[in-house]
Amino acid sequence: MEYIVKTKRLSKTFGKEKAVNEVSMNIKKGEIYGFLGPNGAGKTTTIRMLLGLMKPTAGDVELFNQNLKRDKIDILRKIGSLVENPSYYPHLTAYENLEVIRKIVNVPKTRIMKVLDIVRLTDVATKKVKGFSLGMKQRLGIAAALLHEPELLILDEPTNGLDPSGIIEMRNLIKRLPEDYGMTVLISSHLLTEVDQMATTVGILSKGHLIFEDSIDKLRSRSQKKLVFTTSESRKGWRFLKTKGIEAECRGNQIYIEDVSNDDIAQIVKWFVADNISIYRIEEEKRSLEDIFLEITKEGMLDAHKIDVG
Repeated sequence: MEYIVKTKRLSKTFGKEKAVNEVSMNIKKGEIYGFLGPNGAGKTTTIRMLLGLMKPTAGDVELFNQNLKRDKIDILRKIGSLVENPSYYPHLTAYENLEVIRKIVNVPKTRIMKVLDIVRLTDVATKKVKGFSLGMKQRLGIAAALLHEPELLILDEPTNGLDPSGIIEMRNLIKRLPEDYGMTVLISSHLLTEVDQMATTVGILSKGHLIFEDSIDKLRSRSQKKLVFTTSESRKGWRFLKTKGIEAECRGNQIYIEDVSNDDIAQIVKWFVADNISIYRIEEEKRSLEDIFLEITKEGMLDAHKIDVG
């Protein structure tokens, strides 16, 4: 397995405060890595260290199997980034803004129209940026980051402040990059719903600690559904199920059972009816990903290896 990003016990301290605490993250080639955490968790500080914009207090950063301390210039040539708000000249057109950057990174002029096409801004290439919407400015920022054909694209909260239409445009753009252009993408966000719709792998940061790192499917698997029976005699029904070897939980007039098949439901209904237990309602209850996220982050100071991720 080829890793584009690897950090080992990466830490950053400001005075007595540990903004990033021994973070060891692993990003595979060609994946979209969702770097998730509440505001103030340490995501931007981590990203700044990955980009060499901030010196770590301790730990190591390895990108493309090269050490950032030793091979910084060579590494940064392979990275595109958009951290916080994109920089642009409002009195210049989209094309002219990219031409300024093109001269710095020394790539052919043909790249300008290519990246404008990637971010769907070709039709406004000759319009001044001061008239752009926030979403268009964000996409122009990504176009600038793509000019030199990076192998790794790092985006810090790219949907911040966008309206629903802008969020969808940004999401669709990011999802196309690995498949269409062979890029690896690291995207930070405090919104689980956004990461859920884009990422293949998730790393969750809380209070400077990386407390979860695994596939998005692994995170979703924690949202195991429960079946809820509302009955006339729930305590009696719960005791009966226990005799049948079925694990259940009784709360008030409701019985909660995890992960049951349709055949199991039909059999339980037959048992209850035969035992004169009236069933008023059967419904499915499933924890949202937001619930899972809150559950994981509320224990954010725990060591990542002590948290059950499956």
